[in-house]
Amino acid sequence: MEKSKKSLLIKILKVTGITFVISLLLIVLLPIIFADTITEKVKVLANKNLEGELNFNESELSFFKHFPSLTLTLHELNLNGSKPYKNKSLVSAKEISFGIDVWSVVFGNQTEIEEIYLEEAKINVLVNQKGEANYNIYKSDSKDTTTSSESASLKLENIQINNSQLVYNDKSTKILIEAKGFNYKGKGDLLESNFSLKTSAKIDSLSFTYDKSEYLKNKKLKADLITKINTNSLSFVFEKNDLVINKLPVEFTGFFDFLKNGYQMDFKLKTEDSDLDDLFTALPAEYVSWMNETKMKGKTSAFLTLKGKYIASENLSPEVNFNIKVRDGYVKHEKAPYPVENIFLNLDTKLPNLDINQLKIRLDSLYFDVNKNNLSAILISDGFGKKITIDSKVKSKLDLAFLSNALQIPNFKLAGSLDADIVSKGNYSKEDKKSPITKGNFEIKNGLIQTAYYPKPIQNINLKANLNSPTGNFKDASFVLSPANFSFEGEPFNLNASFKNFDDINYDVKAKGTLNVARIYKVFSQKGLDVDGFIKADLSLAGKQSDASNGRIANLKNSGTLEVKNIKTTSDYLAKPFLIENGLFTFNQDKMNFSNFNGKYGTSDISMNGNLENVINFVLSENQILKGNFNLKSNYLNVNEFIPTTTYETEDETEKTEVAGVVQIPTNLNISIQTNALKTQYEDVTIENLRGNLVIQNGSLRLSNSSLGIIGATAKMDAFYKNEGTQKAYFDYKINASEFDIKRAYNEIKMFREIVTAAESAEGIVGLNYSIKGVLNNQMEPIMPSLEGNGTLSVKKVKMKGFKLLNVVSAKTENPDIKDPDVSKVDIKTTIKNNIVTIERFKFKVAGFRLRFEGETSLDGKLNLKMRIGLPPLGILGIPIKVLGTQENPDIKLGRKSEDLEETEYVDGVTPINTTVPATTTPTPTIQNDSVPKIEPAVPVEKTE
Repeated sequence: MEKSKKSLLIKILKVTGITFVISLLLIVLLPIIFADTITEKVKVLANKNLEGELNFNESELSFFKHFPSLTLTLHELNLNGSKPYKNKSLVSAKEISFGIDVWSVVFGNQTEIEEIYLEEAKINVLVNQKGEANYNIYKSDSKDTTTSSESASLKLENIQINNSQLVYNDKSTKILIEAKGFNYKGKGDLLESNFSLKTSAKIDSLSFTYDKSEYLKNKKLKADLITKINTNSLSFVFEKNDLVINKLPVEFTGFFDFLKNGYQMDFKLKTEDSDLDDLFTALPAEYVSWMNETKMKGKTSAFLTLKGKYIASENLSPEVNFNIKVRDGYVKHEKAPYPVENIFLNLDTKLPNLDINQLKIRLDSLYFDVNKNNLSAILISDGFGKKITIDSKVKSKLDLAFLSNALQIPNFKLAGSLDADIVSKGNYSKEDKKSPITKGNFEIKNGLIQTAYYPKPIQNINLKANLNSPTGNFKDASFVLSPANFSFEGEPFNLNASFKNFDDINYDVKAKGTLNVARIYKVFSQKGLDVDGFIKADLSLAGKQSDASNGRIANLKNSGTLEVKNIKTTSDYLAKPFLIENGLFTFNQDKMNFSNFNGKYGTSDISMNGNLENVINFVLSENQILKGNFNLKSNYLNVNEFIPTTTYETEDETEKTEVAGVVQIPTNLNISIQTNALKTQYEDVTIENLRGNLVIQNGSLRLSNSSLGIIGATAKMDAFYKNEGTQKAYFDYKINASEFDIKRAYNEIKMFREIVTAAESAEGIVGLNYSIKGVLNNQMEPIMPSLEGNGTLSVKKVKMKGFKLLNVVSAKTENPDIKDPDVSKVDIKTTIKNNIVTIERFKFKVAGFRLRFEGETSLDGKLNLKMRIGLPPLGILGIPIKVLGTQENPDIKLGRKSEDLEETEYVDGVTPINTTVPATTTPTPTIQNDSVPKIEPAVPVEKTE
């Protein structure tokens, strides 16, 4: 019995030993045997399924890398992204490892990849302004229903990223996320159409920026997440997600769905009953050292939701809700003589559709004490802008130096006394001339503010403001600011202002002093201004709004000067900021005179003298017209820079700028400008000595009685332009150029080359007297069917070299003398309408032949011309010819009869240029092609008798 037991034990040991040896041999030999095969299959998988270029230095296969998985490791890997970032890295890593199913290697047709490990990777996710991303690298081919037996396949159950960096830079949403020390583990059956992904993440440094404003900077993050994913509908449900931002615990739930034309989301982010100091750990890094020296007590809760659809084409955006509560707050810096205590805060805000006009604020309590000084506030408001419902109470008696000393914020100092007592309740409506019933006083005495960004403070701040609206009617409301004084860098500034009866404002404003704009800005920001400018004021303005609007100028008492230097201004109507290099504005009743006004806009320089009228009424009232007369001089005026543009990255990753709408003309101006520009640039056309009267009125622009030099010729020109929104504009253009070089016009003017393609080899002198009007699309290009025009092209003396039509006629009729003819003293009259150019009959002689042309050609290149070649000596006998086909391939036939070309009528029609544009908005026309079709000049044809 004992012997049999010993024999059984020996057998077990033998089997175990053999199994161990075989397993060990498999562990050693399998990687050696299959290394090249598996590497090749992974390459095939990558090349077949990935758009981006994949490169790596070397590979190895081992069981020991991530035991017990058989792991293929690629060293120094780089994977480029998809268009438009094909030459930029999406993922680069010291190494990437693929965990492989051993059974599929030995017995299966395919090598199955179950796990992916990334080590010391740099993941760079990029999205351009058009929403094109670099991560769309997976090739989707619905036609390929079979899987090659020679390749590998993905059956992922585990993804792991260690000690990596992640950058998400989305220019379309203006979101930038940077994560350093990024560690991630994700488990789930990723091949199922519905699966749960359990993940954990740890980030040593997380930064979040939106629209260039930092909301998180260098924060630590821990996260345990459960996400349900539906790959068929591209839906993500965030079921259980626990985050810790530094020390602040946050719970995150919700869902995110990809729609056909946008997104649907419902995110909830909350932290409940957290310690106040944990909340402060999530603030920007510059406050960390201050926190280490500060004792905090109290409890806080915060709640953030983002819910709704984001569909840009339908102007839909989600609703944002934010609530924060602080209870029994206490903050005391170790150097502070007393704390800020009894801090209570309850703030709730809602922003439906991300529309600021629907903003709702509920600040039902804000309170704190500082050494027996306190501030309390309640604010409830609905709406923003033209209509607001408000219920507010603010009461404060604070020594700002106490507050500054208690907080001990580094490099920040306050001083002075702040007294406030404001009560306001009711509705504000400009339309109904209603304001909340309000009684308020606000006063700062001997104030001071100093920051780390500038070594000197703004000091001697004295401000006393009184707002009173006892009945809620505009006519009974008043606002008095007396005084508002401060000094900075030894320069005092004094302001006293009084506004009474907002139904007919009775104003009295006196301002004197210098504002060094750049230095004042530096007190509050490290960024600084692009220019170092100042505003110097010595103004006294007094009067009534009704006197200004009704022309009772004698009742006004407006005088003084305003001097500005190197100040940048921006406008919704201009694509670039306007720099006022120098400007002296003198006020005289309702006029503001300009003298020594010099400015720059992009590469353009502008010098103006003149005046504006109705200035006070324009500032105080809505829907008022600002009038003026100016003389404008410019050495260089670049019109191209006034056209709105957008910049985006193209497929070769270079930035491309294109027109993004029509030029918008303000509707509240009535200004006449006598213009004298030595050099003007429009598209590729250079204009010399442009002189004329430019009138901006009722949202339109009219240039009249103008003369200019172009391609060595002198021309007269009238022009009219009026935009309708941002996507469409109307124009009416007249030009009269007696003589210009057709060869030079072809070489120097792009539009001439595109429209008059037949002039490529022509030489000689022509004249042009033409009127044309129509509609421009959002690329500032004419919509061809909308064009209406008529005029005359006068041929003085032209050599028609290589003119395809006459060359074909010459060959067809076996008359070489009419090839490359010299044409002189011919007037070609044409009209344009419904995409058709109609040519009136005209005649000319060529080498004894008498040629006659007439007919029509479409703006997209189709021909229907009639031609007669009168034979020598007198042309009594002739050959009738009809020219059909296209300008690229004319079809020459004998005979007279032909069918008219089909007209293309512009659906919206052209708004009559000399009448008022209708108030109703016309739908933006559909544009078939982005570029203007190329057409040859109207070929002269005369009806065959």
